[in-house]
Amino acid sequence: MNSFISAVSSRSARSLRGTAGRKWAVRVGTTAGAVALGVTGLAATSAQAADASRWDRLAACESGGKWTTNTGNGFAGGLQFTPSTWKAYGGHSYASAAHNATKSEQIAVAERVLAGQGPGAWPVCSKVAGMA
Repeated sequence: MNSFISAVSSRSARSLRGTAGRKWAVRVGTTAGAVALGVTGLAATSAQAADASRWDRLAACESGGKWTTNTGNGFAGGLQFTPSTWKAYGGHSYASAAHNATKSEQIAVAERVLAGQGPGAWPVCSKVAGMA
């Protein structure tokens, strides 16, 4: 990443003449540094994507990956929430039942369940999904 910042700064400095050009190049270098910090933020997004694939693996185990499933067995949605867990962890702010919520809404609730109960909330499938 540092070579990228140096390259941008050097190229900008060479293409401009005089003191104003050098000051502008410093600003570009600083902006490039800010961009580099933004790229670091993308790494966090990649980590979140890995988390999303973890939830996909859990859903594959729990419901065959069907985020809208409701078989009438007392569990609903891709991550097989009970109605009481769905409500207790804020699911009702999205939908009355998990199977009516979007995948991202179910994952948002699941993150809270995971924080509150740990992977044991999904005793078998959390191991399959690599969460435990």
